[in-house]
Amino acid sequence: MQKTRILIVEDETAIAKMIAMNLRVANYDAVIYEDGAEAAKGLEQDHAYDLALLDVMVPGMDGFTLLPIVREYGIPVIFLTAKDDLASKIQGLKGGAEDYIVKPFEVLELLVRIEKVLARTKPEEHTLSVLNLEIDFEQHTVRQDGKEVSLKPMEFELLAVLARNKNRAISRENLLRMVWGVEYMGETRTVDVHIGQLRKKLNLAEHIKTVSKLGYRLEE
Repeated sequence: MQKTRILIVEDETAIAKMIAMNLRVANYDAVIYEDGAEAAKGLEQDHAYDLALLDVMVPGMDGFTLLPIVREYGIPVIFLTAKDDLASKIQGLKGGAEDYIVKPFEVLELLVRIEKVLARTKPEEHTLSVLNLEIDFEQHTVRQDGKEVSLKPMEFELLAVLARNKNRAISRENLLRMVWGVEYMGETRTVDVHIGQLRKKLNLAEHIKTVSKLGYRLEE
């Protein structure tokens, strides 16, 4: 299965490399340009991208100027920029960007927003394989070694989040928000209970790791 390709146009090398590293851990392919004009030129030869992350203030050609060029190829855009004024946000979103994220940002939030944009703009993969599990998002089923395992709806959603972010630690608070759609209100016991059920039903005690003072990580 071909990986989702993401274009990064960012002139701060450390930030670009950090984003690319985290995208690759999340099973995306990432290509970096540090110059807007070079990115535009590169798109003429290779525009097979599923998403673009654009900084506004890059040399050669700024992100606002690059936006319509990227969109000509049908590539959805998320702006990642330090420009936090309202006029810039409106310009970016009215220009056709799917989202506008102001630096500094949390990597997990970026990954969630990327997933949301891809869900709107790219046909979703119906299945995901991790360890000895096959997760079918269309049928809402999980098979382990080919045999279906019955999970409750929230158990399924929790497993899906862990699987899509495999090898990445996720806090209990973020799991509450991503799975149950609620903000942290001081009670994360429900996450622990559902993690316990997943470990038991799928024999994943060795793979769903507890991250001390944080949350959980599914290790493949």
